[in-house]
Amino acid sequence: MTLRLVRRRSAMAVAAIIVMALGGCTTEGGTSRTAVKVGQPAPAYAARVLSGPDIALDSLRGDVVLLNVWATWCKPCRQEIPALDSLHRAFAPQGLRVVGVSIDLEGEEQRIAEFAKELGASYALWHDPDDNVSSTFLAIGVPATFLIDRDGVLRWRHHGPVTYADSSLNAALATALAAPRP
Repeated sequence: MTLRLVRRRSAMAVAAIIVMALGGCTTEGGTSRTAVKVGQPAPAYAARVLSGPDIALDSLRGDVVLLNVWATWCKPCRQEIPALDSLHRAFAPQGLRVVGVSIDLEGEEQRIAEFAKELGASYALWHDPDDNVSSTFLAIGVPATFLIDRDGVLRWRHHGPVTYADSSLNAALATALAAPRP
């Protein structure tokens, strides 16, 4: 493990402890929140396609997006990638776009691609080496997954590995996919 990776993991752990100790982040009006809220518009976010240019989450409007934050060093992420790929294959014809956002360090693109190929990830892969996704969605740690409907509204969120049989995910997914495309 590189010194940069150790420092990054340590910084993430310290940030998580601080947020938990403070009871969440404060918004205008002094109300406490611990996450971007389900039922509200998903925040603006952009990253780099693993094998190409930058892409904005807004460019996927009209599709249902399952945004998954992961890293190659994350053991639970390894477990969930096959489930995410199964969701992608089952629901892509109905408008589901699974997007895996790797927060691995800059220069790790080849490793990310090999890791994803080894685990059979056939869905879109984005790279966010600065880990802007975690601060944008107020996610602490990986994996973290967010379901965004066709209108760009956050409909479901989960910290920890996703399973294909998760009843709350399947219910939110069915509702989001049932909405007509704009």
